[in-house]
Amino acid sequence: MSDIDKNEPTLLENIRSGYDTFSKGQKRIAGYILDNYVSAAYMTAARLSKETGVSEYSIFWDKETNLLFAVQEQAGDSGSQDLGTNPIVKKWWDYMADIMDVNPDNSPVSIPLKEVFYMK
Repeated sequence: MSDIDKNEPTLLENIRSGYDTFSKGQKRIAGYILDNYVSAAYMTAARLSKETGVSEYSIFWDKETNLLFAVQEQAGDSGSQDLGTNPIVKKWWDYMADIMDVNPDNSPVSIPLKEVFYMK
């Protein structure tokens, strides 16, 4: 079960409702988030990924089936599930839980696949 209360205002709703009270600089940031909310959400995930040894990370979306598929290159023997102790990752998992296959702790279902071809 997600820790996110569906009755609480979302970040975007909070930004819109408070926009008129923001300083000029805050309005620039708020405007960027409102205009680019999808890429802004991934910024924190991207920064965290780099800090934890992920060199390449892609998320694909199949519009017809509404399925997400992610692939990542990570240094060492660790994997994406090893990031589950990080509060940012847990929050992201909770946020995304309704649109992806998840385990009971909302971590994404991870299926090991045999690599059959790789070219660099």
